[in-house]
Amino acid sequence: MTPMADGPTNPTADSAERPFGCLYRHGFARVAVATPAVAVADPAANLEHHLALARQAHDLHAAVCLFPELGLTGYACDDLFHQTALLDAAEQALIDLAKASQELVPLLLVGLPVRHQGVVFNCAAAVHRGQLLSLTPKTYLPNYREYYEKRYFAPGSQLSQGSIRIGDLVTGVVQRNVISWANIPGLRLAVEICEDFWAPIPPSTYATLAGATVVANLSASNMTIGKADRRRVLAAAHSARTVSAYMFSAAGPGESTTDLAWDGQTLIYENGDLLAEGERFPANPQLVTADIDLDRLAAERLRLQTLRDVAEQQDPNLFHDVRPWRIKHNLPDHAVPLEREIERFPFVPHDKAEVDQRCHDAFHIQVQGLAQRLKAAKLDRLVIGVSGGLDSTHALVVAAKTVDRLNLPRTNIHAFSLPGFATSAGTRTNAHRLAEALGVTMREIDITAACEQMLADLDHPYSRGERTPETYDIAFENVQAGQRTGVLFRLANHLKGLVVGTGDLSELALGFCTYGVGDHMSHYAVNCSVPKTLIQHLIRWTATTEDFAAARDVLLDIVDTEFSPELVPSDAESDTPHQRAEDVVGPYELQDFHLFYALRYGYAPSKIAYLAHHAWKDVNAGLWPPTLTDHDPRNQYDLPTIKRWLRVFIQRYYGFAQFKRSAIPNGPKVSTGGSLSPRGDWRAPSDGSPAAWLADLDRVPDDPNS
Repeated sequence: MTPMADGPTNPTADSAERPFGCLYRHGFARVAVATPAVAVADPAANLEHHLALARQAHDLHAAVCLFPELGLTGYACDDLFHQTALLDAAEQALIDLAKASQELVPLLLVGLPVRHQGVVFNCAAAVHRGQLLSLTPKTYLPNYREYYEKRYFAPGSQLSQGSIRIGDLVTGVVQRNVISWANIPGLRLAVEICEDFWAPIPPSTYATLAGATVVANLSASNMTIGKADRRRVLAAAHSARTVSAYMFSAAGPGESTTDLAWDGQTLIYENGDLLAEGERFPANPQLVTADIDLDRLAAERLRLQTLRDVAEQQDPNLFHDVRPWRIKHNLPDHAVPLEREIERFPFVPHDKAEVDQRCHDAFHIQVQGLAQRLKAAKLDRLVIGVSGGLDSTHALVVAAKTVDRLNLPRTNIHAFSLPGFATSAGTRTNAHRLAEALGVTMREIDITAACEQMLADLDHPYSRGERTPETYDIAFENVQAGQRTGVLFRLANHLKGLVVGTGDLSELALGFCTYGVGDHMSHYAVNCSVPKTLIQHLIRWTATTEDFAAARDVLLDIVDTEFSPELVPSDAESDTPHQRAEDVVGPYELQDFHLFYALRYGYAPSKIAYLAHHAWKDVNAGLWPPTLTDHDPRNQYDLPTIKRWLRVFIQRYYGFAQFKRSAIPNGPKVSTGGSLSPRGDWRAPSDGSPAAWLADLDRVPDDPNS
């Protein structure tokens, strides 16, 4: 096998024919980690314990079920590992397990001692549908402190290539094997045992460089204080470093406690993120499952040249004993629901413990970027248009913190309210309240007269007194947007300041900004990689900090204001905005979800729709925001609604909006979700076609169970 041999594969016909609601159709694979009860030195009893959990994994449609190291005998058998009766019984248990597996779907990974070439090896057996696919010996044997494995076992390096017969079971001996599934694209499994995980270079490293995407570790690993955290760190780091999923199973209840104790820790990580962890010190056997996103791993590997570079620089001999095996999983012909939390707001910190740190980092990335730009430009004044809306509010707060950091007075920030034809009294008032609370210099310039002159020069119907819906066309709207930005740039010249851009990532993605001399342009765009949902969260967060305590009330008022460009006047005498931005571009909370998975992972629309439906189908799931306020609209979207707005997203994001992104000003990247800078995360042709994405979306049914 050559390095990085099995790259990402397209869905097979078998997997694509599953119902839309089946997780296996959308690049996921369910895996299980088992903690069976252990009967020390009683393989027959342990066989039954294993099979009970294997049947549970079968009922849950898992593709893989992992058991602990030496689980068929118990780990702490000591010198009993050299007793013929125990070794015979262990081999018989494996034979019986293989027979029973004929009726089971999952690949079973079990541990046992195996005699070969006059010594005993600590092995992981891969069993599937009645066959023994492989025996993988433990590479590194611990022989320090409480461990004495070299007394009982030979290291894997002493096991020569060839075949081993155990009863009617015959398998090849491999140090590092990669098992792949013919009908689960992207599922390529490698196996290692306990101490291998703790080595400076775990053996699975080479398997992942050869294409493995999931690593399973059969472990015994007795428990001492603090060890559980160390295992988590190692599993997280190894899965992140190799862009893989990592499964870990430690010995649990029933294991000998002559000198040691066992906590039965089970872990499943994916690219550094914890997907599942079972109960520690369980009183009873347990099975922990997680649905691994194989597409996510494939997408990351497509982009990370470093992984391929490392693989190519290795000695090819390191991969000679990485043997590929290919099996077929009996996929269910019905919908298997995804059992994985999909965050409704993937750009936003959801875990309460992470909220402060994530918001702090995002905010100060923006502050640092603006501060450095001011210093580089040798300027000490900022010019910003403040509308009383979400984006300009956050940009103004960032500006306030920036001048604080540079030891400049906040009066060096020149904020301008620029009301026009449709500016509401509410937003206008909030703009002034915010400026006063922050202590910045505030001035109002009404642009109405200037816009009327421009419309007259254009011989626009508005200048002739026409007031029909057709009057309020794009020229009418953009005259106002252009006037505002033009005024700000001339003010910056006059005041010797820098124009702070306020537009956000969501608007850039959807092309919902006025190109050129409009809100598209500035001297520095602090919000350019911050999506709308994150800005909402950041404003609530800044409202809780001491620096902005005086502005708390107005900040919370603004964050609850309806999204509107306020360019078209209302037909009635009302302060309610005539325009609702989300009527045009769709709900920002949903479009930010689509954006994250399109930008970060390049997922096809069919998978994005599947994930969005899973995240948004229940009214009480994923309340927004998770921790900072009682404001939690209980929104939900059915699949037809998701498809409707995803179509709008595709047409805008992959279609006509790109030319605007190809000419955006500088601004800092904030989120690991990505940015749309043509100098950074996103380079795309301005005249590209969205046809392929729309065709994929057309294949998504309205009924998720069809």
